[in-house]
Amino acid sequence: MNGTQSIDAPWGISVFGAASVDAPPDLARLRVAIEQTRQKPGEAFEVTRGGVNRIREVVRGHGIPDSAVSTSRLNLKSLWTYGNERKFLGYECTASFVIELRELDILETVLVDVVEAGANQVDGVEFDVRTKKELRARARTAAVAAAQEKADLYAEAAGVRLGPVVHIKDVDSEQMRNSYRSHSGGGGDGGDGDLTPGKISVSAGVVIGFSIIGG
Repeated sequence: MNGTQSIDAPWGISVFGAASVDAPPDLARLRVAIEQTRQKPGEAFEVTRGGVNRIREVVRGHGIPDSAVSTSRLNLKSLWTYGNERKFLGYECTASFVIELRELDILETVLVDVVEAGANQVDGVEFDVRTKKELRARARTAAVAAAQEKADLYAEAAGVRLGPVVHIKDVDSEQMRNSYRSHSGGGGDGGDGDLTPGKISVSAGVVIGFSIIGG
């Protein structure tokens, strides 16, 4: 339509508001795994189970409770090479961990010790905040205020007045992370060159529809 769109059912002003609230992280989830390959399935289970026990002992040594460590079941699969000749390599046994840390100053030490204890895969570190629900509420309140301000500007420019709110639609937070970039989505600089981001951004968005009263 030559770059324009018509409004099928005009009824008022619809605006999008977004906001983001920043906070320093106070929680980290460390994702690691043990992966071992042996010629016999029993041997693969045994060596992997030994690694699981060593990692649990290391974690306990840092004062991290067992409730903060999630372990997947041991998974076993046969491993083959593929090419001109298919060759059996052995049985691969894998166990994955998610370790939740509330003392971020020991993160790097725990990571090193866990790797030395047998974790040969590091899938990443996810930072978070324990007060995310409260931060999300603040972001939503600010998003509504942003939408209200935008609607006021449109109404003033059009020479009309805003009427009551007739429609409110929440915008999914996952979608917000992809579309709203006024703040860093994953945190800022660590500041001291460590693994911890400077901040976590919690975003919210809303679409609000206002009726119009003639000017």
